[in-house]
Amino acid sequence: MDTSSSFLSCALFIYISLFLSFTSAEDPTVTYHFDISYITASPLGVPQQVIAINGKFPGPTINSTTNNNVVVNVRNKLDEDLLLTWAGVQQKRSSWQDGVLGTTCPIPPKWNWTYNFQVKDQIGSYFYFPSLNFQRASGGFGGFIINPRSVIPIPFDNPAGDITILIGDWYIRNHTALRHTLDAGHDLGMPDGVLINGKGPYRYNDTLVPDKIDHETINVEPGKTYRIRVSNVGVSTSLNFRIQNHNLLLAETEGSYTVQQNYTSLDIHVGQTYSFLVTMDQNASSDYYIVASARFVNESTWQRVTGVGVLHYSNSKGKASGPLPQPPQDQFDNTFSMNQARSIRWNVSASGARPNPQGSFRYGSINVTEVYILKNKAPVTINGKRRATLSGISFVNPTTPIRLADEFKVKGAYKLDFPTEPLTGPSRMETSVINGTYRGFMEVILQNNETKMHSYHVDGYAFFVVGMGYGEWTNDSRGQYNKWDGIARATTQVYPGAWTAVLISLDNVGIWNLRTENLDSWYLGQETYIRIVNPEKNNKTELPIPDNALFCGALSRMQKPQDISSGLKGHGSMVVVLSLSLIMAILSGFVV
Repeated sequence: MDTSSSFLSCALFIYISLFLSFTSAEDPTVTYHFDISYITASPLGVPQQVIAINGKFPGPTINSTTNNNVVVNVRNKLDEDLLLTWAGVQQKRSSWQDGVLGTTCPIPPKWNWTYNFQVKDQIGSYFYFPSLNFQRASGGFGGFIINPRSVIPIPFDNPAGDITILIGDWYIRNHTALRHTLDAGHDLGMPDGVLINGKGPYRYNDTLVPDKIDHETINVEPGKTYRIRVSNVGVSTSLNFRIQNHNLLLAETEGSYTVQQNYTSLDIHVGQTYSFLVTMDQNASSDYYIVASARFVNESTWQRVTGVGVLHYSNSKGKASGPLPQPPQDQFDNTFSMNQARSIRWNVSASGARPNPQGSFRYGSINVTEVYILKNKAPVTINGKRRATLSGISFVNPTTPIRLADEFKVKGAYKLDFPTEPLTGPSRMETSVINGTYRGFMEVILQNNETKMHSYHVDGYAFFVVGMGYGEWTNDSRGQYNKWDGIARATTQVYPGAWTAVLISLDNVGIWNLRTENLDSWYLGQETYIRIVNPEKNNKTELPIPDNALFCGALSRMQKPQDISSGLKGHGSMVVVLSLSLIMAILSGFVV
């Protein structure tokens, strides 16, 4: 063999070895393309504008596995800015991909933008939705599943099927009209209905439910057990979920396996997701009702907006009929729902995304380094505007996102002065942010001084729900904390006139949104951010700013025109293949 051939063979061997090493080291990628646009639909029998993904409402379920890289190319066909956020999905080391205004500039109309993040060390059931301009009230949402790796055992037998159900209150007015109502200083009023997977109620009552409304049907086989993942994607209403004559065996919630318990029904608050195992063990003489009904409201007023679908056995002999299964009869028992919530416990012996048991992280023995008491109250008037507050501050979204301002040292974009306790003076509108300590352990007490239920969510983290109770939280309330198997999740309810305490291990560097999931209060300013910075400058704990980052506010001048090839960036295997072809051509030329 001559020198040229030897060089070619050696070069090819080295390059192919590097190529194989590169591709095998990469975690798998799941890729989705979302065309987000308006369509006309009639979920409650009245034509209205909804937000669809690829022409469908709701959007597709993202199906991924632990450690997968998730790539979602978004084409914004709306007439306004857009961002998607991933409720409970932790973008490890990359708040750039979080999809809220505090971290990322919005995607302008007619633009493409590609999300690219890794679902590292996670399993579980979640959903995604548009985070801007009240858009979630018009749709744009879908399920998000993170499956465990095959080498990690799950604490139950493999189900016969996996079913995603999205429930939520619904208005016939679109998100633009609802925004205008809030901007004018008014409440939204009662929703027009409750949808199940974007569809209206089954006609269980000829008087209450109009004819020719499309309803959701879930098809199952008798005797089999299915995993049913249920998310409340609505505007502001807690819903009770139940399936006629069937037990709901709770198995997981927002990335944590639970102690498995049977419920005849479960309250699912706005922004929450639960995963049930349901065995089809009933007589197939007829179909069965699937019900999502409003909670903590005037029951007689809300009767007309109950969400009803159908569970259909393959050998069913007839349609569902008769009265709907009853919701909890606890109108005069304020503790029933809270006790149900307290009964949801962490399965400390089950493995999560890794082979070690969930309970190997002994959160109850970690010293708390910082405490924040966050209190809400009924909307107030600030500078002539009706606003919602958290600890006396109504958050104002910055023109330059906080994370972007940090990266390019933009001064005055925000204040790092969010109070540890509620303000005693007048409420104010500010871009005020919590200064979190990297690798600290934060205790957050959420005090709900309103007369309605709230759900609170933290992006980028799962927190431990360690306590809840009625009345005002005090230092003595810590004596009630569950320091062993409190559930780890991303969204917790706070009952009216009550408090909920959570513990957060601040190990994920970035700027992370803390908000109410009630869209009306969120829109009016009931949110803040937790800023977590690693003081060690050379320690790579956060991914760099993405190549396709958008620029706005004080950095608008840096924004380049739309690059239609931007969606291809970040796909290393494509780059390697192209490079291999190029080297082959070069080496061929060398040999000649």
